[in-house]
Parts: sequence; structure tokens; C-alpha cells
Amino acid sequence: MERISWKQYFMAQSHLLSYRSTCTRLTVGATIVRDNRIIAGGYNGSIAGGVHCIDEGCYVIDGHCVRTIHAEMNAIIQCAKFGVATTDAEIYVTHFPCLQCTKAIIQAGIKSVYYAENYRNHPYAVELLEHAGVHVEHVPLDKKIFLAFANDERES
Repeated sequence: MERISWKQYFMAQSHLLSYRSTCTRLTVGATIVRDNRIIAGGYNGSIAGGVHCIDEGCYVIDGHCVRTIHAEMNAIIQCAKFGVATTDAEIYVTHFPCLQCTKAIIQAGIKSVYYAENYRNHPYAVELLEHAGVHVEHVPLDKKIFLAFANDERES
């Protein structure tokens, strides 16, 4: 059996995390990696113990759900909460980061952003990432990975 690449492995992890999202507008997952080891994961949803969009609807102001913390922010905050350094880490995200998440990624010292899908790619976010020297790469998820997992016959 052929092993999947590291990029596909971490991107698949981000897609799996997105299934925990509680915002109905867009499900997003993010995985922070350092030295090919997962150090944090996040998905978009409400604050811990808060009301969820899936239960009471989105709280939209100026076209944005303000109830939701983005996946990238949740992963970065998880690192801060547990004292895990993000300097020189990589982040794998199901969708291109928004402008605010882009700023947080840069400030956290993350050196590479890998994203599966374009989503309102803000030109200033692209400019900031370039100016900060952050490597950005489009890595579409190979959905055959999940099909292979579902059809895995090793356990038979």
C-alpha cells in the first residue's frame, strides 16, 4: 500500500476537524504542524460553553458571523493556552485564511500556509503573507484518501 504524502495527511486532518464546526455558513478546519508533528487543531465554532450557530442561527454583522471563532484562531489560541510555540510552524487549512486570521498567522510566526480551497482570498491578506515571507501553497485535498480509508481491507 502506498503512503499518502505529509501534505495530504495534514490536509485530511484539517478536513476531518472541519466536521466539528458549529457555524452553518462555512465549515473550516485547521491543523498546526511543526517538524511533521501535529501541535494543534481547530475548527470554526462558538466560544467554549457558548451558544452555537447550529442551535440558534448565525449572529451576522456586516456580512460576518461574529459568534464564530475561526479555525485558524482556535488552533493558534490552543497553542497559547497550552504553552506550545508556533514559531516556524506550518498551518494546513481547508479554506484560504481571512484577513484577520492572516494577521494572526503572521504574528504567531507561522512560516507556511497550505490551503485546500480558495475562499474570498483577500488581496491584502495575500500581500501581507508575501511581505512577511510566509510560504503559501494551494494543496487541494485528494478525496481518494477518504475513499481508500472507507474501503480499507487490512482489518478484514
